[in-house]
Order: sequence, then structure tokens, then C-alpha cells
Amino acid sequence: MPASSLSHSLRRLWALDKFSYSLRVFIALGGSLLLCWAQGWMQALIPLFLGVIASALAETDDSWQGRLSALLVTLGCFSAAAYAVEWLFPYPWLFVAALALASFALTMLGALGERYATLGSATLILAIYSMIGVEQRGGVAGLWLEPLLLVAGAAWYGVLSVIWHALFANQPVQHSLARLFRELGRYLKLKAALFEPLRQLDVEQRRLALAQQNGRVVAALNAAKEIILHRVGNDRPGSTVSRYLKLYFLAQDLHERASSSHYPYNELAEAFFHSDVLFRCQRLLRLHGEACQRLAQAIELRQPFEYREQCSQALDDLRASLQHLHLQSNPAWRQLLRSLGALAGNLAALDQLLGHASNPDALAEQQDSSLLDREPHSLKEVWERLRQQLTPTSLLFRHALRLAIALAAGYGVLHWIHPTQGYWILLTTVFVCQPNYGATRLKLVQRIAGTVLGLLLGWALFDLFPSPLVQAFFAVAAGVAFFATRSSRYTLATAAITLLVLFCFNQVGDGYGLILPRLVDTLIGSLIAGLAVFLILPDWQGRRLNRMLANTLSCNSIYLRQIIQQYVSGKRDDLAYRLARRNAHNAEAALSTTLGNMLMEPGHFRKEADIGLRFLVLSHTLLSYLSGLGAHRGEIILGDRHSPLPASAERLAASLDEIARSLAEERAVAIQSDAEEQLASELEQRADALDDRQRLLQTQLALICRQLGPLRTLAAHLLKDRSKP
Repeated sequence: MPASSLSHSLRRLWALDKFSYSLRVFIALGGSLLLCWAQGWMQALIPLFLGVIASALAETDDSWQGRLSALLVTLGCFSAAAYAVEWLFPYPWLFVAALALASFALTMLGALGERYATLGSATLILAIYSMIGVEQRGGVAGLWLEPLLLVAGAAWYGVLSVIWHALFANQPVQHSLARLFRELGRYLKLKAALFEPLRQLDVEQRRLALAQQNGRVVAALNAAKEIILHRVGNDRPGSTVSRYLKLYFLAQDLHERASSSHYPYNELAEAFFHSDVLFRCQRLLRLHGEACQRLAQAIELRQPFEYREQCSQALDDLRASLQHLHLQSNPAWRQLLRSLGALAGNLAALDQLLGHASNPDALAEQQDSSLLDREPHSLKEVWERLRQQLTPTSLLFRHALRLAIALAAGYGVLHWIHPTQGYWILLTTVFVCQPNYGATRLKLVQRIAGTVLGLLLGWALFDLFPSPLVQAFFAVAAGVAFFATRSSRYTLATAAITLLVLFCFNQVGDGYGLILPRLVDTLIGSLIAGLAVFLILPDWQGRRLNRMLANTLSCNSIYLRQIIQQYVSGKRDDLAYRLARRNAHNAEAALSTTLGNMLMEPGHFRKEADIGLRFLVLSHTLLSYLSGLGAHRGEIILGDRHSPLPASAERLAASLDEIARSLAEERAVAIQSDAEEQLASELEQRADALDDRQRLLQTQLALICRQLGPLRTLAAHLLKDRSKP
């Protein structure tokens, strides 16, 4: 038993997504420490450690071949940055001009994709590390040696990373899929909360929480897609990657089913308050959520997934409850029972999909299993993307310009007041200055709090453990803690990196003397970053709220057209359909993120947040009805040329486009549309003349049509406020 328990604990530890990253950092920092200690060359410890940290910050997921290529590019950028600092350091005016231009250019690399943004940021950080090193030695000696040590530390970690990716190529895929199914499980549990059998349930608040969770699911889907794409490339995937690809497509189908809505909730709650049918729906959805989370754990631990009979029994109970309601033959329930029947059918499909997850190799191949690669593949594409972002309307351009000016200002301040360890000001500014005010404010508070915490701990540990060797081990542990917490608990990460700096500098000098300068420099750097975001081309989220809302509606319109096209020509999960579906969810996730940032801005700039949040609820409801349409593709084919449903869907799409254009161009939008009201009435009245499947399609279109009025009202209120002086 003890051996089995230990094995299980180690397996769970290995399954943690931060464990392998932290272990690589530990090996790299520990190896550097042992080398320096054995050779009696502790002066080399700081540049080696800083090189390891910069390389780890530049690391992005890829196959081992891609990681090797990325490492060579990274080392080239690091070398250029480090030696440029050495050469230009004695010439302040030339140096500050190069600093501003380099920071602008490196930030603009983000136009090419996330991995380029990461490389640019890490290169800028390494350049500032080089400045710190030059300042430490007073600008004399080591002109070639210190940059070489920085790059050597980066290369050491990079080699470890390449070897790791070669040995455990699929570990990041497992982590990303596990996170995806875990987020799906949370989404399903939140969806289950909508079926609480209460008359006065705050549905809008629960829909808002659901929309925000949907953003996290979409982020997990996008991350999993990118990681799998790096393994597939243009080649046919191997058996293991093919299995993970099938699980990814399974997650997409689960997401479409999970985000579907077939019902006007308030009417269901009122009509079936004395029935157990809503409770049955709630229980089944909660069990599906638990199944997704168990699937996530099975993927992480590389164990078989067993789909429990509880779900099948709950589905049978739901069907029995529905059958009982049908036997009562209440004419007032006729339309609502159709909605409940569609809901039960969707839950049955969810049940079947989760049952297939236990053996993904048996899942059918996708008709089109291609994934969209958004990275540029030619110099022409690179230039085109950069050119599109070289405009003051671009958020990336504004951030790049803001950061360049902030760093130039920080350089001027440190030459003006000549603080001790002044280049920590620039490093703080780089970490704190974020693309928007809300994120910068949060980072600023966390950075200052973490620095104070780290300095207090460092002061205490200096007295408790005066041995330099013990302090060096503390530095390694602090470096590992930084990378384990930097993306989730930034305050603790800042405290850890502060401890690392104190312990490292105490190896070659006076660590106590660094405590006060580190605090002062952090405060100055944070102040500069905060002022830059507030004063230099600020990106107040409310100013672009209308464009975010317009993009959401426009993407929903494209998604609707793709769905109806498949009702006409037949179901196929091709790239065009999956892209339209993903863009619709991405647009809603972006709106949710924008509103979250908006709520952290000063009061005057978040006055439209209430309209935005209500719009997010309506948008998610609309997307749920669209997903309901998408989930039932293939059940009917509208091959009849005389069918009015495709034309009705096109009118709905056109209305969404009209509202979107009005929002984007800030033109007045009509609150009331007689044509849309008439269309809704037609869709609701004509349903009895069709078979059940066509009624389902028509009912979904009617639900979508009924969302247009509230959307128009909110759009009109937003634009009316904009027109006020």
C-alpha cells in the first residue's frame, strides 16, 4: 500500500502543468549554482541566473525541432541585445534612442503572434539585465564576458528545454486537454444552475456567470488548438497525436452542445414548477460536468476514463419525466414540451459524446481535420501584419509607443536622481506596464506588495541563515517559486524573484544594501508605468465598447449563415464552419475580457459598463440559441426550394449585420423594427404545420428573432449616450 500510495502521489505531481516547467528551472538554476560554487567563481552566478530566467521567460510550446529553431533565434536576439547594451552604454543619448526604438520594435513583434510577443518581451528583459550588470561593475571590464555569461545561461536552459520536449513531447498536449475538459465541466455545472426549480431565480446573474465561464472555455480551446497544431504541422499526425486531436474535436462538439439553449427559461420554470423535469435536467447536466472533470483527471494521470452508469440512469429518469408530462395532454404545454424534448435530445447527444471519450481511438475521423494556423509563413505576411498594426488606432501600436516613452522617461529619471541600482526602475516599468489601464493597475499593486513582502522575508532570512551556501540554495528555490506562480499569483512571484535577487547579490556584495534601493526603484518604476498608461494614448475600454459589440453581432451573423447553409446542403464539420463557430465564441470571450478590464477603470470611463454587461448576457443567450441550431445539423435537410426557413434565417443575419454596422459607425439604430416583429410572429405561429424537426429549427429561429428587440434597445441606449456632449 505505501508503495502504491507513493506512486499515485508522484503521478499526480507529474500531472501538474507547472511541475515540469518548475523542474526544468530547478535543474538549470541548480546546475549553474553547483558549477559556480565548484569553480569558486560566484561572480558568474548572477549573469548565469539572469540568463536562465530570460530564456525560461522566452520559452513557448513546440515540438523539439521547433523548440530548437526557436532557441537559436532566441540566442541570436539575446546576443544582439546584450552586446548592443555594452557598446552603447557609454553614450547616453545614443543609448536612450536605441532603447526606445528597440522596445517599440520588440513590442510590435506581438503583431506576428503570441510566441513572437513572448520572444520580444524576453529580449527586452535580457537587455535590462545587461544594463544591471554593467551598472554593477561600474561600466569597466567584462565587456565581452558578461554578455557571454548571460547568453550561456540562456543556452543552458534552452538545451534542457529542447531535450525535455524531445523526451516528453505530448505532455503539454495532455495538460492543455485536461484544462479544457476541466473548464467544460465547470461550464456544465454553471449551466445546470439555470435549471434550479425556483420562480424568482436571478437568471440574468447566472447567465452572466455562464458567459464569463464561456470565455475561459474558449481560451482553453484556443490554447489546446495551438499546442496540437505545433505537433501536427502540415504532416499527417501519428497515432498518439491523432488520439488527442480526436479528443479536441470531441471537446468542440461538447462545447457546442453544452452552450445550446432550446427554451425560454422563465416560461419553463413557471409551467413546470410542480414537476421534477427541471430537476432531472439539472441533475443530468451536473453529472455531465462531473464526467468532464473526471475525464480531465484521466488525461492528466494517463489513466482509462470510465463513464459511469449514473448518467445513463439520469437520462432515463428525464425521459420518464417527460413521458409523464406528455400523458397529461395539457394544450398549454404543447410548445414548451417541444422545447423540453429538444433539450432532452441534446442532453442525450452529450451523454453519447461523453461515452465515446473512454475510447477516442474508435471515434470517426473528421471530414476535415485541418486546423487554422494563424502564424505568418512568409516575409510578405510578416510585413502585412506589421503594416496593419502601424497605426495609432491599433492597441498594440499604442502599447508599444507607451512602453518606449515610459522606458525613455525611466532612463531620464535615473540619470536625473542617480539612484542606487537605478536600472531596476526600467525592469519594473517593463513588468508593470500592460496594454490597458485595468491590467496595469492590478500589476502595479501586486508588484509593490510582492516587492515589500520579498524584502521583508529577505531581511529576516539574512539574519536567520548567514551561510552563503544556504542563501544560494534559497535563491534557487525562489527562482523555482517565481516560475511556478508568475501566471497565477503574481504577488508571490514578485516576492520570490525579489528574494532571488537579494540572495544572489549577497554572494558578491552587500545584500542588505540592496533592500532600500530595490524598494525605491520599484516605486519609481511603477509610478512611471502607471502614468504612462493613464496619460499616453490611453486605451479606455469604454471608448471601443461599441466596436466590440459590433464585432460580436457580426460574428454571430456569419455563424448563423454557416449553420443554415449546412441545413440546406448537409452537415459537415469543415474548417469554414468550425472557424465561424470559434470566431463567434472568441468575439464573446473578447467582450467579456473587455468588460472585466473596463470595471477596473476610473468611474467616468466605466459609465457604460452596465449596458455592456447586459449586452453580454443577451449576446450569450443569442449564441446559445445559435449553438442549439448548430447542434441539430444533419437531422433535417431543407432541400425544398419553397421552404421559407433559409430566407428567414438570412433576414435574421441581415438584421444582426445592420445593428453591427450602426454600432461600428455610431449611427442611430431603430429601437423598434416592425419587420422583425412580424417575422417573429410568423415563426411562432407557423410551427404547427411542420414536423417536429422542422418545428425545432423554426422555434430556434423564433427565439433568435426575439433577441433582436432587446439588442436594438441596448444599442440605441449606448449610441444615445455617445451622442451627448
